[in-house]
Amino acid sequence: MSVVHLLPAGGEPPVTLAVVERPLSVWQRLAGITALRRAVILVGLAVLWQAYATWANNPLMFPTFTDTTEAFWDALSRGTLLAKSWTSVKVLLMGYGIAIAIAFSLAGIATATRLGDDVLATLTSMFNPLPAIALLPLALLWFGLGTPSLLFVLVHAVLWPLALNASAGFAGVSETLRMAGRNYGLSGWRYVTLILVPAAFPSILTGLKIGWAFAWRTLIAAELVFGVASGSGGLGWFIFENKNRLETAYVFAGLGTVIIIGLLVENLVFRTIEIHTVRKWGMQR
Repeated sequence: MSVVHLLPAGGEPPVTLAVVERPLSVWQRLAGITALRRAVILVGLAVLWQAYATWANNPLMFPTFTDTTEAFWDALSRGTLLAKSWTSVKVLLMGYGIAIAIAFSLAGIATATRLGDDVLATLTSMFNPLPAIALLPLALLWFGLGTPSLLFVLVHAVLWPLALNASAGFAGVSETLRMAGRNYGLSGWRYVTLILVPAAFPSILTGLKIGWAFAWRTLIAAELVFGVASGSGGLGWFIFENKNRLETAYVFAGLGTVIIIGLLVENLVFRTIEIHTVRKWGMQR
C-alpha cells in the first residue's frame, strides 16, 4: 500500500490518500514475457499448419507440420542440413562484410566532401532500385560459377540500403556534437568513427538489419540458380534438389531452416547489439 499526500489550493488542509497496489496475476506476469508471447504465436501457427495440412490430405503439395519436423530432424541428423546451412552462412558473411566496408567508406566520403555526397546520391539513385537477382546473368558472365558470383550479388543487395542509412544518420548528427569533435581536434576518419558513427548508430543499425534481410533473401535465390548450374551450393540448392525429387517435406524443412536462421540472427545478434548500444545510451526505447 502506498500513501499519497495532496496539497489543495486555497490554504485547505492536505488530503491523504491510500493507494492499494494489487499484485499482478499469474497470467499478467506471463503476458509480460516477450519470449513467451512470441512462442505462443509460433505454436498457434504450427497448430493451424497441422490442421490445414491434415484437412487438405495432400502431402505432395502441402505436408503436415509433423512430416516437416521429421524431415528436418532426418536432414539435421545426417549432417546434410548443417553442411548446407554453413555453406550459405559462410558466403553470406563474406559478402556482408565486404558490403559493410564499402558502404561505410562511401558514407564517410559523402559526409566529408560535397563531391562524395553527389557521387553517393547518384549511385544509390541508379543502383538501389535495381534488384540484385537481376544481376545474376551478368555475374555468371563476369565471374563464372561459384562463390565470386554469389559475393557480387550479395554486395549489391547490402551496399546501397546500408550506405543510404549510414549517410542519413551522419547527416542527422547535431551541430553541437560536430563542434565538440572539432574542438577536440578530431578530423578525417577519427572524426567519423568517434563522433558520427556513435551518434548515427540507430540509423546504421537499421541499415544493417535491412541489409541482412536483403542479403539472406538474395543468397537463397542466387543459390537456386547457381546450385542448378554447378550441382553444389547451400540451402537454396538443398531446397531445389528436394523439389526435383518431389520431397516436399524436405523442401519445407529447408525453408524452415532459412526462417530459423533469420530469427536467430535477428533476436540473438541484432537484439543484443541494440540492447548494449542504442538502448543503453538512451537513444531508443
